[in-house]
Amino acid sequence: MPQGPVRVLRLGLRPYPDALRVQERCVAAARAARPRGAPGESLVLSEPAQPVYTWGLRGAPGAAAAARLRARGAGLVAARRGGHVTFHGPGQLVAFPVLDLRRRRLPLRRYVQALEELGLRLCRRLGLGAARALPPPFTGVWMGDSKICAIGVHCGNHITSHGLALNCCTDLSWFEHIVPCGLEGKGVTSLSQELGRHVTVEHVLEPFLDSFREVFDCTLVFSEDPGD
Repeated sequence: MPQGPVRVLRLGLRPYPDALRVQERCVAAARAARPRGAPGESLVLSEPAQPVYTWGLRGAPGAAAAARLRARGAGLVAARRGGHVTFHGPGQLVAFPVLDLRRRRLPLRRYVQALEELGLRLCRRLGLGAARALPPPFTGVWMGDSKICAIGVHCGNHITSHGLALNCCTDLSWFEHIVPCGLEGKGVTSLSQELGRHVTVEHVLEPFLDSFREVFDCTLVFSEDPGD
C-alpha cells in the first residue's frame, strides 16, 4: 500500500550543523504529528558547505587525533547515529530521512537495507551496475572494496534520523586522515571517480528522489523553507 507524502527540504550548500538543526525540527514535527494520525515525515537533503568530521555512538576521536583533524581546517561534530568517525564535505549529498518506522511497520534492520537499496538504485540509474551491498556487519553501498555511500542512522521512538552520505565529487583526500567508518583495509570512492566525469550533487538530486519514491513507496512534496 502506498505511503503518505514525505516533505522534501532541499537545503543546498549549507554548514553541516545547520542541516542537523533542520533535521531535529523535522523529528519534533514527526513526533507531534503521530497522535493526530498524520504522517509528518520529511527528507532533508544538503551538501555540506565546509569539511567536517563526525562520529557516532561508538566514540569520539582522542584528543591528539581531534587536534590533528582541526589543524587541517575541518570542523568536528558529534552525531547521534550509529557508526564510527567519517567525513562530510562539499561534493557530497547528505540525506536525512525522518520516517515513522512504526507506522510503516518497518524493522530497523530492514530500514537500513532499504537505504542500501536506495543507493543501489541510484548508482544503477547512473550506470554503475557493479554497485553492491555487503553482508552484515558492513553497511552502505560499495564499488569493489571501496565505499561510495555511507549509512549511519538513529531511531528514537520509531522515528528515524541521520541516514546516508553519497560521495558525488567529494575530495576523497579528506578520508586519508581517518579510518573511515572504522573499517581497516577498505577504501572510499565517489561517483565522479567511478564514472570518469565530474558528477555534482545537483546532478544526482532527481535520480535520487526517483529512487527514494520507489523504495519507500511514497509521494514527495517540496518545501524550500526549512522553518515552516
